[in-house]
Amino acid sequence: MNSLSSCTSPYLLQHQDNPVDWYPWGEEAFARAQREQKPIFLSIGYSTCHWCHVMAHESFENPEIAALLNEHFICVKVDREERPDVDRLYMAFVQALTGSGGWPMSVWLTPELKPFFGGTYFPPENRHGRVGFPSILSQIVQVWRDSRESVEQEAARSLAALQESTRNESSDSADHVASLNRAADYFLRTYDEQWGGFGSAPKFPRPSVLYFLLRQAWEVSKTEIKAGKQLQTIALGTLDRMAAGGIQDHLGGGFHRYSVDRQWHVPHFEKMLYDQAQLAVAYLEAWQVTDRAEYAETVRDILGYVQREMTAEEGGFYSAEDADSLLSHGSKEHAEGAFFVWTLEEIEAALETGDAALFCEHYGVRSNGNVDPASDPHGELTGKNVLMEQRSVSGTAAHLGIPVDAVAESLTSSRRKLFHERAKRPRPHLDDKILCAWNGLMISAFSKAGALLQQAEFIASAEKAVRFIRLQMSAPASGELCRSWRSGKVMKGAYAEDYAFLIQGLLDLYEATFEIEWLKWAVELQATMDRLFWDEEAGGYFSSAAGDPHLLVRLKEDYDGAEPSANSVAALNLLRLSRMLGDEEAAIKVEKIFRFSSRSLEGMAAVVPQLLVALGSMLRSGRQMVVAGKPGSPDAKALLAKTRKGFHPDQILLLADGGEGQQWLSERVPAIAGMNPIDGKAALYRCENFTCSAPVTDVESLETLL
Repeated sequence: MNSLSSCTSPYLLQHQDNPVDWYPWGEEAFARAQREQKPIFLSIGYSTCHWCHVMAHESFENPEIAALLNEHFICVKVDREERPDVDRLYMAFVQALTGSGGWPMSVWLTPELKPFFGGTYFPPENRHGRVGFPSILSQIVQVWRDSRESVEQEAARSLAALQESTRNESSDSADHVASLNRAADYFLRTYDEQWGGFGSAPKFPRPSVLYFLLRQAWEVSKTEIKAGKQLQTIALGTLDRMAAGGIQDHLGGGFHRYSVDRQWHVPHFEKMLYDQAQLAVAYLEAWQVTDRAEYAETVRDILGYVQREMTAEEGGFYSAEDADSLLSHGSKEHAEGAFFVWTLEEIEAALETGDAALFCEHYGVRSNGNVDPASDPHGELTGKNVLMEQRSVSGTAAHLGIPVDAVAESLTSSRRKLFHERAKRPRPHLDDKILCAWNGLMISAFSKAGALLQQAEFIASAEKAVRFIRLQMSAPASGELCRSWRSGKVMKGAYAEDYAFLIQGLLDLYEATFEIEWLKWAVELQATMDRLFWDEEAGGYFSSAAGDPHLLVRLKEDYDGAEPSANSVAALNLLRLSRMLGDEEAAIKVEKIFRFSSRSLEGMAAVVPQLLVALGSMLRSGRQMVVAGKPGSPDAKALLAKTRKGFHPDQILLLADGGEGQQWLSERVPAIAGMNPIDGKAALYRCENFTCSAPVTDVESLETLL
């Protein structure tokens, strides 16, 4: 047993019985490296990472390789989800060195933590043109022994390059409209007309791109209907293809991490909380734009899955489910996707003959499996089927000459039966740590869906999660958040993304419930975020707080990848707060974030789609819709339902209820003090920059204000 046994991270605990003498990131490991003057081998991954499992089994459980590591290196394990600051710093080095990155990430450092060599997965021996892990280790041992001075000089140059890369050149003359148009043109050029998404395989759901495209389509349509329709089509086409593809779990709800092929058919089967949260919002916005029921149903499927499988009894949301699982109960062999895939015989045994035939036709199930061997290089899915809709329900009905209602009823019944049959299989590993940032994203999704779809149980899930975080993951004295929680233990030292994502969730929860405590806490957290992370000199938020002696470079990012950046989300949060509360300082910070990110916006705006969402909103005036009345009254409910109907991306909702909430808001925006019901009826005030039109009290009159 090594030094990981006292950790709470599921990823680190997966390695506690390795023969490798692992240390967690921290002073004990670094002091030993200094004392023995050995290089550090840093291995970064996460508990649901398939190739992390592979490298662990092949190398870290191998006694001979472990002996080589233990003799010549100080070995450090990091959960990238607990320490995103460490992960991002050394990932930047690996990407600069090799041109790519990923997990597991393997980096070699000097005792002073400066990186000098790195990569991702290494096989246990030389094969397929890849140098084996033992060979790499032996070469590094030799170079460290014979050419240490050169190694340290190279490490110093690498660190200097990383430090230089953080110095963004700001600009006050950026053409923001041009940035929006360039990004839209890029996505139009790279859109896959046949299968949706952008580029070729592998394909990742990147919801922030879809958020941007739906807003850009909405804006462009005001002057160029055809151009706006084209942007909307590529966003909706991507959502349609993903929903039909194997990347969606058609039985249990939710989406897998990414598709290994262009068709969205064969996924990498892990399920991440941040994907569920962001995709739920993307499909919700598609429903707002189109009013198509299937988008709302996808939202319900995603959130139902999260409530059922990824929600802790205490209220927080778990991080992820693994791609791998045991082939059967009693088996010791794992395989990727084993829990999710089917043989024809399994389906036929579970369903009535007619239902089985219809189900197999609709989802493309074949006797020899429906997985292209090119998408299954290790043969784990040979003879298996990944469910993927071949056509719509109405299309299947027409193809088979069966009434649509009969097809829908049969498919619903079959999915239910197969879901229960699948539940008998060994489940994938659950990463049950609760991350503040990802919970913030999920709180947004539940809040928005609850308000727009008028489903109280979704709002209840959001509220329970928020109360859990406030009780278990925040320090009342300092107002600071914790990064993670697991089994009653917290990891202190939250990051900018934890604050930004939770603030966003609180703003969305306020607009769903009008409970002023959530808006108050958002304001308090924003002040704490400003204190800990804001760059007074150049603008923008650092990813981590100052003062960590082991973090050699304090990064400041704007790239929006699988998760949006803290700066992108913070820009929109600050913009919303400025419009909710007349906060001029917040508006100034928004402009400084765009100046800090000017190089990205001018050079490759497509890499910052969430920032473009905030940028587009800043260029528009936005509007405040203030409801005066009791939110539970029938007249207020009717006004709110109408106000929420449709796609209004720059709309702010506030409540003047005559109580504490209205008083608190009025102290910041005096105009709200005079917003009252009219003749005993709830009234709605439509405002821009808190200059308001005459209030209305009936839904018919409200039509002209939307």
